[in-house]
Amino acid sequence: MKSFILAAGLALTASIASADGIVSYTTDDSFEDVVFGLENAILDQGLVIDGTSHVGDMLERTKADVGSDVTIFTHADVYSFCSANLSRKVMEADPMNIRFCPYDIFVAQLPDDDGETIIGYRTFPEGPMQEVQALLDTIARSAIGME
Repeated sequence: MKSFILAAGLALTASIASADGIVSYTTDDSFEDVVFGLENAILDQGLVIDGTSHVGDMLERTKADVGSDVTIFTHADVYSFCSANLSRKVMEADPMNIRFCPYDIFVAQLPDDDGETIIGYRTFPEGPMQEVQALLDTIARSAIGME
């Protein structure tokens, strides 16, 4: 499904996918621009980035060590963060919601995707965790100019 958004006088195109427990958006924006947008979108929510996992770099660095010659990602990072207010709310509803904290959003480029960048997150179960999923969706969409 294609969504066409008019922002700052420029037409942006993003495709949306939701399958296998993942919601993702694909954009023609560069990896660096999406990462910049994501960092700002997280901060704009009053949240702090706890860590960044450079998954793509790790997989590329270790591919020969594990007997592979396949480059999986051109770039791939996972940003982790948490919301004290929202985490408290969902864990008061069910302490075992701790398993979802911190929250993660990934940004990736595949070698054969003509420079498209993917941003996404895993889905959460029905109930209180849907509020977290809504937050992640807001952040991901904001990062690529869809909010």
